[in-house]
Amino acid sequence: MTNEEKVQEWISISDEDIEIAEVVLKSRHYLHVAFMCQQAIEKIFKGYYEKLKEETPPYTHKLLVLAEKGGFYDSLSEKQRDIIYLVENYYINTRYPADKAKLAKSLTADKCKEILERTKEILQWTKEKISLKK
Repeated sequence: MTNEEKVQEWISISDEDIEIAEVVLKSRHYLHVAFMCQQAIEKIFKGYYEKLKEETPPYTHKLLVLAEKGGFYDSLSEKQRDIIYLVENYYINTRYPADKAKLAKSLTADKCKEILERTKEILQWTKEKISLKK
């Protein structure tokens, strides 16, 4: 598989994750919306990493680590970093029952719509960066 094919595969998986987040939002499983948004960002960041470094991205779920090791952390805006911190928190803490219940209470339909829209902005921004690196 060529580098470009690997990058496109990461983008495709990211697109699928964001579609799942939209479906889950309609079913009102709000914690899973935040989780799938984290997954979508993770996949697109891995694609960008693959594009920039021409190597397999690190086996990590930490978005900021991917951005730092990929060399694009400094190009993220403060607003982008904020949503990354937020969804990363939902990703990590949904694994523990006590945290899961607390986090679930913090999410509403409106909050999840905001998370989803801000995630889509990051995905679009990253796709534009990937296409500029051809």
